[in-house]
Amino acid sequence: MIRSINDNPSISLRSYCSDVHVHSHDYHQLVLPITGKLDMCVDENEGYVCQQRAAVIAQGRDHGFSSVDHNQFLVADIPSILAPELKELPSFIKLDESLLQYNHFLHRSLMQGQTHHNSQRQMLVLLVQLLKERFCTTKPIDHRIQSAQNYIDRYFNQTITLAEIAAIAHLSTRQLSQLFKDHFNTTPLSYQIEKRMQHALHLLETSNACIESIAESVGYKNLSAFSDRFKKHFGCSPKHIRQIDK
Repeated sequence: MIRSINDNPSISLRSYCSDVHVHSHDYHQLVLPITGKLDMCVDENEGYVCQQRAAVIAQGRDHGFSSVDHNQFLVADIPSILAPELKELPSFIKLDESLLQYNHFLHRSLMQGQTHHNSQRQMLVLLVQLLKERFCTTKPIDHRIQSAQNYIDRYFNQTITLAEIAAIAHLSTRQLSQLFKDHFNTTPLSYQIEKRMQHALHLLETSNACIESIAESVGYKNLSAFSDRFKKHFGCSPKHIRQIDK
């Protein structure tokens, strides 16, 4: 059984019973300890979540779990496009003191009701960065894909085509799409949208520019199209973000 979410990451408190459930997701999932022990199997790797140990369940990996204890865990569901690095992490990891403190912060924020859609996204982006710094092994990136990424990063707010990016990378569009997905777990144009949305969110939170001006600065001449895309991406409208930050 494959379970799906939309483009929005989320974090919640969950408890588990002794029944064994096996399924997979089209998104990444992190299981972080609060109380109790959760026995797990991720693909062929057996382990557990307890105290200083967490589980990383990458997109598409079959996993089962059960617990006979009273338990509670923080569970983060993260779209693969937001954190392609998680597929490189081990299935079970030991949390150091800094990660444990951040885990306590996430738990406290959730209990205090301080985790609306936007704050959840930002907190989980930071968590992924902390995990990446500790557990990801750096692998060389194909220089052609690096050229494509650099081009999108530079011109993300302009209209660019797949053929245009492929020409920069000296690849066919088919080769570009496949190699880009291999490295970043997303397509070049989806990567561009992510860049646009993250930059728009940053401007909404840190500047006094009007929403129409922000829309134009990230490549949308139509305010309605920008608002629709933003709401689909983050689960709330640009206007809502502005109201929260006031």
